[in-house]
Amino acid sequence: MMTDFKARRQRALDAIHPGVMVLPAAPVAIRNNDVEHDYRQDSDVHYLTGFDEPESVVVLNSVREPHYTLFVRPRDPERETWDGARAGVDGALERFGADAAHPIAALADELPRLLEDVPSLHYRLGLERRFDERVLAALDRVRARAKLGVAWPTRIVEPGAVLHELRLRKSREELELMRRAISITAEGHLEAMAQTKPGMFEYEVEAVLRAVFSRRGAERHAYSPIVGSGPNATVLHYRSNDRQMQAGELLLIDAGCELGYYASDITRTFPVSGSFSKEQREIYEIVLDAQLASIEATRPGATLDEIHAKSVEVIAAGLARLGIIAGPPPEAVEQQRYKPYFMHKTSHYLGMDVHDVGAYFVEGKPRALEPGMVLTVEPGIYIGERAAAPERYRGIGVRIEDDVLVSPEGRIVLSEAIPKSADDVERACRA
Repeated sequence: MMTDFKARRQRALDAIHPGVMVLPAAPVAIRNNDVEHDYRQDSDVHYLTGFDEPESVVVLNSVREPHYTLFVRPRDPERETWDGARAGVDGALERFGADAAHPIAALADELPRLLEDVPSLHYRLGLERRFDERVLAALDRVRARAKLGVAWPTRIVEPGAVLHELRLRKSREELELMRRAISITAEGHLEAMAQTKPGMFEYEVEAVLRAVFSRRGAERHAYSPIVGSGPNATVLHYRSNDRQMQAGELLLIDAGCELGYYASDITRTFPVSGSFSKEQREIYEIVLDAQLASIEATRPGATLDEIHAKSVEVIAAGLARLGIIAGPPPEAVEQQRYKPYFMHKTSHYLGMDVHDVGAYFVEGKPRALEPGMVLTVEPGIYIGERAAAPERYRGIGVRIEDDVLVSPEGRIVLSEAIPKSADDVERACRA
């Protein structure tokens, strides 16, 4: 991947010219007292460098050398005994390809020099206020040298305008990591289907997922898993995962692992007892038909709004057919009668972040999809226990989600190995 990081930096340098980009590492987050959350590097920093240590700063300068400078924690045998090895300045140069490297303590002195005679500074103001002060202090020092003929950046630009456009279109190396992450996630979902039984607790199924992800080498979950049974399947971001599952219920699992800083995001809904009831299958088939229609609509030139409209059309017609909402379907769509049961959008971008970066609108209009983009397709129907629907459908929640690559010819469903037809799901549950 080192060559890929180098190519990414060059694309970023070309895009910001003439300018300088400053990216601080993600801060360490305290869980409680003196215990830290597991550390994960800022996605933009990792995208350009592969460097995953905290207390570091990346500076790219397109105007002059050094074009790529890393500020890092110095080697410290005592601290490394407690916390593990550090790359240090030498490692930043030798392992991470920096043109220049300095201890992080040197930032105050070195950053002003890197900002001199550059017209634009690409830096995200307001995200980390303490670091804002360090950047603004560096700008002040450069401005103070104006009488000596030194120019300073007169424009501050959001770096995402460049980086997030680069991240939106996935390279071959990125897609390989995503395929591997999705493969691990698929194994976890299949294992969960096979092991789930009435009487188990949701957290036991979550443990099955976590075990598979860890055993296969995934560094972490891409997001907190949703393992919702019965009425909990109707709660979109349910995360307690502590209910005991009963015979005859559905279990909705929305879970994906992260591998090499790339996420997967997959949802399957299946019967706890191994067989759908009549009403469950009716709702499930509507969601599946909606998803298949939206996947079919995914192609270069399409928009996420068009993909969503396909799901809305199928779901509204299905709910009207079952008497859950009033028809006719075109009127139900126009008046959004489906909205109490399908209240979210169908798709989002996927990549290093589970809700990945990239503009959804360009010049005020929905963005056209391009080859290399990856998105989710995830319609659902959620009929709460107090919903104004026939009683036999209350408490049923179904979502089906796949990860889809936009290809030159149309689309590739990266997660197609996970069963989703009702019959195939039942067979997987009985495996």
